[in-house]
Amino acid sequence: MNSRLRSETGAVSTFLAVLALALLAAAGLVVDGGRKVNTLREASNLADNAARAGAQAVDLDTLRSDGTVRLLPGAAEQEARDYLTEFGHTATEIVVTDDTITVTVELTVDAVLLPTGPITVTATETASAVTEEP
Repeated sequence: MNSRLRSETGAVSTFLAVLALALLAAAGLVVDGGRKVNTLREASNLADNAARAGAQAVDLDTLRSDGTVRLLPGAAEQEARDYLTEFGHTATEIVVTDDTITVTVELTVDAVLLPTGPITVTATETASAVTEEP
């Protein structure tokens, strides 16, 4: 019986090592996954608000002359870039067409527990200039 007990020596240590590794991997998925989701939400908010800022650059002369809502492309793009610069970010792409502006923002966050390297997320949001009758 003594020899049987000796043959299982260390089995618990191996089990605990594998279990600890699995728990560390699960914690890494939770922590780094949460950081990715938060960064994606931040990128989406930045792109959305930059697009809204750009959608304020309405061509007032055209609006007043024939009622057509149109953005001034250069001004709309600059407003969006200024908004992002204010918060320390830049746009990956800005597209202005007639009354719509689309802003794409890319952010990177470092992984904390998983050895995956930096995590990059991209968000694209669109805003349109509209008018309402009083």
